[in-house]
Amino acid sequence: MTDQARAFWLREPGRGEIRTVAVERPGPDEVLVRTVRSGVSRGTETLVFRGEVPADQYGIMRAPFQEGELPGPVKYGYLNVGEVEQGPPELLGRLVFCLYPHQTRYVVPLDAVVPVPEDVPADRAVLAGTVETAVNALWDAAPLVGDQVTVVGGGMVGLCVARLLVGIPGVQVTVVDTDEERRSVAHSLGAAFTLPEEAAGSQDLVLHASATGSGLQTSLALLADEGTVIDLSWYGDKELALHLGGAFHSRRLTIKASQVGTVSLARRGRRSTTDRLRLALQLLRDPSLDALVSGSSPFADLPDVMSALADGRLTALCHTITYDEET
Repeated sequence: MTDQARAFWLREPGRGEIRTVAVERPGPDEVLVRTVRSGVSRGTETLVFRGEVPADQYGIMRAPFQEGELPGPVKYGYLNVGEVEQGPPELLGRLVFCLYPHQTRYVVPLDAVVPVPEDVPADRAVLAGTVETAVNALWDAAPLVGDQVTVVGGGMVGLCVARLLVGIPGVQVTVVDTDEERRSVAHSLGAAFTLPEEAAGSQDLVLHASATGSGLQTSLALLADEGTVIDLSWYGDKELALHLGGAFHSRRLTIKASQVGTVSLARRGRRSTTDRLRLALQLLRDPSLDALVSGSSPFADLPDVMSALADGRLTALCHTITYDEET
């Protein structure tokens, strides 16, 4: 037997719609989840919405429960918090996080959901995928006690990285962004803030999350000799122009990519992706991360919301989607 739910689909680049979809009854090793909140990843999801994923990356960029194919029609997303309506007794009525697209109800294997700690509200729990990205980045970066560290790019990912760095004893953390409005958010997370032209150099480590060539160039300029930029940005099909002349070589600088699709090599032998996600949800007990949840809209408005986020008419860090009246 099947029931019905409603889901957000990208019909074609730049045009989204709400569709009625079938939901099968859960089997013995599955759960039925009613979505309470979902979050929009402004980086990857807006690239997908605009159709800016290179064709040779379609397979790599698949979301865990994606339906359809890039560039569209496709059901895409991965920041979902819901309540278990059918499943094992210990999960009934519990909030869980799942890497599922924007949909009112869905059925997934039991091992695809991770319980949300009881003291983490749903709005904050949608950040789990972003905090997981930040955890992986710090496993890649391996900052040391007392380091001077700069995060270039004060979006969702950059600010999550900054907050985790602040918890390391003696680490001085500065967020660099062109948007002055990010200053108060950075300060609320315990980090300093500066505009690019005012940023201090000789940094032990720089993590780049602005998804711009100018941000990556700034990151290189801020490093101490023989330093490393950990690049978390996903550029889609954009081409970057970098100046890698004398200073890059003479100072022996390094650019290292970090991405969340696989567990960092530093922990891959001892941590699974589920372990990493559980850790991210534990870290979300930190109420200061509420500063990253900067707006919300009802599910029915999601096609217009995605369009506004993609073209810059709507500015937000993490924009959440509410499902309070959805069936």
